[in-house]
Amino acid sequence: QVQLVESGGGLVQAGGSLRLSCAASGRTFSSYVMGWFRQAPGKEREFVAAIRWSGGSTNVADSVKGRFTISRDNAKNTVYLQLNSLKPEDTAVYYCAAKMGVLTILSYRYDYWGQGTQVTVSS
Repeated sequence: QVQLVESGGGLVQAGGSLRLSCAASGRTFSSYVMGWFRQAPGKEREFVAAIRWSGGSTNVADSVKGRFTISRDNAKNTVYLQLNSLKPEDTAVYYCAAKMGVLTILSYRYDYWGQGTQVTVSS
């Protein structure tokens, strides 16, 4: 059973930084794609970034490109999302997700989800 556990969210002032972590367990993830999505109140869940566990190729949403970075630590089975230059509009619950196969930005393609971690950016 795949388990994804996010951590690292919190309250930060605009311009600040956070690093989110997603600890993955239950499988060998070499064939997996790991994604980060976010959902703000009253809005649909949106793609933020994704990374292929093998090879490390990434895709980052235009809305956060240059501010957010996705990376992984194979030894720790952990995926990170570094959030820099945060803006109030980045406030959302951030979710980690996993799927096998092709990297995609489509949330419905992901099979496994974490419980989410709240990021709140004050102005």
